Amino acid sequence: MLHALLRSRMIQGRILLLTICAAGIGGTFQFGYNLSIINAPTSHIQEFTNETWQARTGEPLPDHLVLLMWSLIVSLYPLGGLFGALLAGPLAITLGRKKSLLVNNIFVVSAAILFGFSRKAGSFEMIMLGRLLVGVNAGVSMNIQPMYLGESAPKELRGAVAMSSGIFTALGIVMGQVVGLRELLGGPQAWPLLLASCLVPGALQLASLPLLPESPRYLLIDCGDTEACLAALRRLRGSGDLAGELEELEEERAACQGCRARRPWELFQHRALRRQVTSLVVLGSAMELCGNDSVYAYASSVFRKAGVPEAKIQYAIIGTGSCELLTAVVSSSFPWTLYLAMACIFAFILSFGIGPAGVTGILATELFDQMARPAACMVCGALMWIMLFLVGLGFPFIMEALSHFLYVPFLGVCVCGAIYTGLFLPETKGKTFQEISEELHRLNFPRRAQGPTWRSLEVIQSTEL
Repeated sequence: MLHALLRSRMIQGRILLLTICAAGIGGTFQFGYNLSIINAPTSHIQEFTNETWQARTGEPLPDHLVLLMWSLIVSLYPLGGLFGALLAGPLAITLGRKKSLLVNNIFVVSAAILFGFSRKAGSFEMIMLGRLLVGVNAGVSMNIQPMYLGESAPKELRGAVAMSSGIFTALGIVMGQVVGLRELLGGPQAWPLLLASCLVPGALQLASLPLLPESPRYLLIDCGDTEACLAALRRLRGSGDLAGELEELEEERAACQGCRARRPWELFQHRALRRQVTSLVVLGSAMELCGNDSVYAYASSVFRKAGVPEAKIQYAIIGTGSCELLTAVVSSSFPWTLYLAMACIFAFILSFGIGPAGVTGILATELFDQMARPAACMVCGALMWIMLFLVGLGFPFIMEALSHFLYVPFLGVCVCGAIYTGLFLPETKGKTFQEISEELHRLNFPRRAQGPTWRSLEVIQSTEL
C-alpha cells in the first residue's frame, strides 16, 4: 500500500514537472532568451544597418540615426509584447491555456525565418518585423503560462510552480548570453543564426506540450466539462483522493455562476476589484520602470562606459543573467575602480530576481477570480510591455545624459514599489483562490459583511478588447 502511494506521488510529481518544463521552455524562456540575445550582435547589426542604408542611398547614416535605428530594433520587442498581452486574454478563453501556448509558436516560426534570411535579403526591416513577432510571442506566453501553471498546480505548490516562470526567464537570459558568445553564434557572420535560434525552444514546446493536460480549472469553470476536469486532475495528481480539490473547484464554479468573463476596462470600474487593480498597476509598472530588463539589452554599452575591457565584456554580460538565475552575487578580487559598476549591476539584478521578477508575474493569477483573471493578465501584460518599450527606447539617451547617475531615477521607483508592497499587498501563500477572493473582498469593503456585488445573469465566455 505504501509502495503504491509513493509510486503515485512520484508519477504526480513527474507529470507536474513535465508540465512546468513544457510550458516554460516555449514560454517565459523565450522571453528571456530573446531579451538577451539581441545584446551580443549590437555592433554587427548596427554595421549591417549602416551598410544597407549606404547601399540603397549612397550615403551612410549619421551616428545619431544609427543609434535611433538600433533602439527601435530593441524596442520593437516590447511593442510586440504589448500586442501579445492584448491578444492573450481572448486566446486563453477561446482556445484554452494549453492550446494558446501551442498556437503562439506561429509567431516564433515566422520570426526565425525573417531573422535567418535578413542578411541575404539585405533588409534590416526584416529584423525589425522579426523582433515585433517574437515580442508578440513573449507577450502571449508571459500572460498565459503563469495562468496555466497556477491553475494546474495544487494550492500548496501553487506559489512555487508559478515562480518557475521567473526561473525560466532567467534561464533564457543566461542561455541567450552564452549562445551569443563570439566563440559560438555571436560572431560577425553568425548573428542571423543567433537571432533565428529562438526556433529551437519553440520546437521543443510543440513536441512536448500536446502530451500534457489542460488546466483543470479552465475545463470545469470555463468549459463546464466535469469529466475532462477529473481526467486532467488524475493526470496531474495521480490516483489519490481528489474529492477535496474537486469540491474547491465546484465552490469556485458556483461563485462564478451567472458571471461573464470581464473586459479589461471593467476592472477599473468596480470597487470590489479596487485593491487588486491598484496592486497590479503599481507593482507591474515598478517591475519594468526599475530598469532591470534594459540591462540585458544594453549591458555591453553600460559595461563599456564603465571602463570594463572590451575582451571581457561578453563574459561580464553572462554574469548579469547568472545573478538572476542563481540568485548569488558574483564577487571579484580585481581592482574595484573598473569593476565596481559591474558588481553593482550584479547585485541589482540579484535583488530583482529574488523579488519582483518572480512574484509580480503571478499577481494576476492569485488576486483575481476565474472570470476576471484573463482580463487582469491583459492589463498587467499591457502595462509591463508599455513600460519596457518606453525604458528600452529611452535607455541609450538617458545613459548619454546622466552617465554615472544613470540609475538614480530607477532608485525612486524601487523605493516606492517596496513601500507599497509592505503596506498594501495581502499575503496569498497557502490559500485557495476562493479564500484569497474573500479576503480581498473584506479589504475592499471593510464595513460590509455581505458577498460580492458584481454578479450578473449574462454568461459570455470571451474577453473583449
